[in-house]
Amino acid sequence: MRPLILLNPGPVNVSPGVRAALQAGDACHREPEFAAVIASIRRRLASCFGGPAFGAVALTGSGTAAVEAIVSSGIGEGRLLVINNGVYGQRIIDIATIYRIPVVEVRSSWTEPLALSPVEAALRAHSDVEAIAVVHHETTAGLLNPVAALGALARRHGKRLLVDSVSGLAGDDIDLERDGVDLCAGTANKCIQGVAGISFVMLRRALLPTLSAYRPRSLYLHLPAHFAAQENGTLLFTMAVQTAYACDQALAELEGETVAGRIARYRGAAQFLRAGFAVLGLEFVVPGGSRSNSLTALRLPPGVDYAALHRGLKERGFVIYAGQGALQSATFRVANMGHLTTADFAAFLEALGDIMRHTTDAEQP
Repeated sequence: MRPLILLNPGPVNVSPGVRAALQAGDACHREPEFAAVIASIRRRLASCFGGPAFGAVALTGSGTAAVEAIVSSGIGEGRLLVINNGVYGQRIIDIATIYRIPVVEVRSSWTEPLALSPVEAALRAHSDVEAIAVVHHETTAGLLNPVAALGALARRHGKRLLVDSVSGLAGDDIDLERDGVDLCAGTANKCIQGVAGISFVMLRRALLPTLSAYRPRSLYLHLPAHFAAQENGTLLFTMAVQTAYACDQALAELEGETVAGRIARYRGAAQFLRAGFAVLGLEFVVPGGSRSNSLTALRLPPGVDYAALHRGLKERGFVIYAGQGALQSATFRVANMGHLTTADFAAFLEALGDIMRHTTDAEQP
């Protein structure tokens, strides 16, 4: 059977090298050879995304685990201001609510660029806001949020900035130091092109004394405890061993390509796909200047049912993704993350066009 081409926003198709790394063998997570793997992952993450001002914490879990870690560990007794312009912004609110962290919500369109004035107004109205939380790439519609502008705003008001970049790191430009980010959640199985099971947090080292003084809200996701253990060459809990080997290999391949090179490749793939979508007459959900490099949300054409479209494409070897939330019934999404080629995208466009033509022909009287 031909491998599926995954055009969903993670998990992604991985390279032969990453796949081979899963066969590295059995290991005890408490032994020095595995400690060296975790140290390598943390070193590579800092090299790719943080620089000397940041440290990395590796976690076993999906990207949501890393987001939950930055929310539960990243704020004391103050309020968390959350930008809510998609399913994942709402997820941050849901996490904060479960931990009984008071939230100031700034709602914005799921498909249009975020305006900064309501954010600043909320900061002025709520002096007890301690931190701002935002999703870098709001995958609900492929919308990019202005992390750098929010970082500058946070610095002006003396607030911390928490960023969910689970779908952003290595796909779209972000510089944690330049952009004023304090804690950033990421995962291995999206633009880093690893396999599912490992997530991570990049945190500003200067914040550690402050975070360590907060009352822990979680045993499993308490970042200061994880950081201290990993700095000392050990782990708090059992890590997904084979997945960690694959993550280290994926990061090595990212270093070889360079983050800038990966971003440029994804940008080129998105441009190639979008040109094809335009030829097919498909309508984009997000305006051009605000789209991510790794996902495109499209409106379903009249008469085209998502389930039938998904089924037809999967029969031809391609997996796409449904819309979410309020956009679920009217849109579908195509990601270009992962170890894929222009030939893969060209074949997908051909299959998509063929299905759309057959659908249109079937509707003719």
